[in-house]
Amino acid sequence: MSTSSNLRVIASQVLDQVLSNQQSLASCLEPATCNLAPRDKALVQEIVFGSCRWYFALKQQYQSLMNHPLSKRHQLADPLLVVGAYQLQFMRVPSHAAINETVNAAEELGLRSIKGMINAILRKLSKENIGDDPGAHAQSHPEWIQAKIQHNWPDQASLIFSANNEKPPMMLRVNPHYNSRDEYLAKLEQNAISAQPCDFASFGIRLEKPCPVSDLPDFMSGACSVQDEAAQLCIEWLDLQPNMTVLDACAAPGGKTCAMLESQPNLRMTALDSDAQRAERISENLERLSLSATIKIANAEQVDTWWDNVPFDRILLDAPCSATGVIRRHPDIKLLRREGDIKQLAELQLEMLRQLWQTLATGGKLVYATCSIFPQENSRIIERFLKQERSASLVTIDAEWGQDTGFGRQLFPRNDSHDGFFYACLSKLETH
Repeated sequence: MSTSSNLRVIASQVLDQVLSNQQSLASCLEPATCNLAPRDKALVQEIVFGSCRWYFALKQQYQSLMNHPLSKRHQLADPLLVVGAYQLQFMRVPSHAAINETVNAAEELGLRSIKGMINAILRKLSKENIGDDPGAHAQSHPEWIQAKIQHNWPDQASLIFSANNEKPPMMLRVNPHYNSRDEYLAKLEQNAISAQPCDFASFGIRLEKPCPVSDLPDFMSGACSVQDEAAQLCIEWLDLQPNMTVLDACAAPGGKTCAMLESQPNLRMTALDSDAQRAERISENLERLSLSATIKIANAEQVDTWWDNVPFDRILLDAPCSATGVIRRHPDIKLLRREGDIKQLAELQLEMLRQLWQTLATGGKLVYATCSIFPQENSRIIERFLKQERSASLVTIDAEWGQDTGFGRQLFPRNDSHDGFFYACLSKLETH
């Protein structure tokens, strides 16, 4: 990647890495912007996140203005045109500045021969506004995701598409051992940070506007953590009691591990994750919140490599998934995820559930969670598992949040509210 000073060049190159190299935004955005001034870094991030969010609709729009498709040697024109279109239709950048900077970027990206065409397309796009098109929210998703959402959730589809294109709210989980939610809301108000209590999570707070954690009162002392409301609901159905032996499988970065320990400090907690680098975040979060857990690095389904044969009273399995409930936080999911991934993920999810079940004590509970909205990864996994495992019994989650699927409860992403999430609770019966 070049060390250009043109922010549109940097944004286009980052978007191209996502499109062509299947790299996540998390892995390629920071290296590309680490030497930029904070304001420029924020601008590139806004352009790239927005371009991923609206990529499919914007591409459809610019292609309708072309006489013939782009050639392979002009591959970088695609991300550049999307970057230009996003600025023109969704940002407060003056049209002439957005067009000029984007056309200038074409030269640096080796697109000199089609600068005129890029200029002409952007000028036409400056007179349009895709945000005014009711169908644009759906069109901003790949066709297979559109079809899957419309098939599985026809009544909620338009709201899901719309929520996926919103900028997500920043939410906090208050540490009840440090202060009550009301006390922390008062501290935020004293610091001129507008916030409201979440609707469903007992310790949840939603900020009116995101802010750096350094602005949050007593953050480094452990007063609160950043965590979406839906993720905070994990502790409700575990029924944690003092001195229980608890496993948080797939635990990184440790938000749910810490939430469980905050709700019941006297737990013998094991936090398990397959990624050593991500597991470092568990340690950092535990340390900041003055909490304690045993961290193990292993694949959860390979029980023989990490389990000491001491049964767990409670297990939280936050399974690897398509992350289709958190697209608004990670819009590159639209570009990276493939339809074939869902079946592979479902098989892994079921295998994890099967293997971890043997580590659960009789009378114990397991909560299965994903940040997916696809039944294939959620209710159908639970349904398949219950048919296979005689000792498993479904615990009905009777709650105000989400929708009952018959095999767990599904939350959908909501504007200015929680992410999409799924929860199911299982108890282990004695078998003879």
